[in-house]
Amino acid sequence: MTSMSRALPAQAADAVIIEQSRREPERFAAIFDRYYPEIHGYAARRLGEGLADDVAAETFLIAFDKRAGYDVSRADARPWLYGIASNLIARHHRAEVRQYRALAKAGADSPVEDHADQVAGAVDAGARTRRLAEALAEIADRDRDVLLLVAWAELTSEEAGSALGIPAGTARSRLHRARRKVQAALERDGS
Repeated sequence: MTSMSRALPAQAADAVIIEQSRREPERFAAIFDRYYPEIHGYAARRLGEGLADDVAAETFLIAFDKRAGYDVSRADARPWLYGIASNLIARHHRAEVRQYRALAKAGADSPVEDHADQVAGAVDAGARTRRLAEALAEIADRDRDVLLLVAWAELTSEEAGSALGIPAGTARSRLHRARRKVQAALERDGS
């Protein structure tokens, strides 16, 4: 095999990279480089910065170890990686719920501005943030996982289902239920 045929195109499909990494492990670095910031950001939003480094790193260690079993018919590795991350996050569930409850108690940090409309907007945003955090803390784990994969990771409900190992219809149902609960929480108290 010549070095020309071994080079990867700028945006090679994830499946191609993972398949090549089975023979040439260093190829997996492209998957890490492509998705680490995204996975880290998702973990940080779910658990805070303190645990995000560990969860993101462990996600890629597990993915690297399990790359031989990756289904190469799936061109996009994002749902697979988010599934691994979600499983790791589930282990840290108690920390996540504590974070939402603390946010619900504290509210958002709102800068005090001179302009009355900006102040009113900041107060309203703080109240909405508290209600949102309360709603997220109260939603069932399985529903929250789907909601946050769709909202924060920007996966489709089908990709979220794939990430969590559940049928697409189940993911859509959980997403609908979670959205209903969040909407109800945000509508409380006349918001």
